[in-house]
Amino acid sequence: MNKKKIPAGTISRLFAYLREVKTLSDLSIRTISSSTIGERLNLSDAQVRKDLGYFGSFGVSGAGYDTSELKKTLEGILGKDKKWNICIVGVGCLGSALLMYPGFEKDGLYVMAAFDSNPKKIGKSIANITVEPVDKLAENVSKKNISIAIITTPADQAQDVADRLIGAGVYCIMNFAPIKLNVPENVKVENVDLSHALETLTYFAGK
Repeated sequence: MNKKKIPAGTISRLFAYLREVKTLSDLSIRTISSSTIGERLNLSDAQVRKDLGYFGSFGVSGAGYDTSELKKTLEGILGKDKKWNICIVGVGCLGSALLMYPGFEKDGLYVMAAFDSNPKKIGKSIANITVEPVDKLAENVSKKNISIAIITTPADQAQDVADRLIGAGVYCIMNFAPIKLNVPENVKVENVDLSHALETLTYFAGK
């Protein structure tokens, strides 16, 4: 299976499927049908079967899916059965808040390093993480086995940071900077534009 051929929408829905399956598993429900998953998520059973079909054959016709097995399989597909080390580049208000956020670890994400270019921030400790200079990024990415990076720098610094991360071997980036990053095709970037999201809500708030 080539992951590049899997639609982004399918991957997003798989996380939703996993949440539902976990809930049902906790309730000791042993089997679940594609129609039940679809009903709980306002999707058609055909969509559920199509999404799961990208990853092989699941369940038994007429009997549905074994809940514990489907949970285990989805966790494997989505990397939820592993631990991932992440770093944050840019320790302003948002970066600092993310460093102090306690919810990452329940999803197998561990903040291992933080970087900034401001001398006043370098050396400070936030949530037991010492802020390092950006110049030490490559060294720490390798030493701390970092796979995912979060960029929370100003827009004019984000591309340079992205280039440093990619050069250090990080190919998965969450970008909070309000700029489109120029990255190679094999690098996955998730852009989070908080201002744009809030601007969109003003349309509905005014209704």
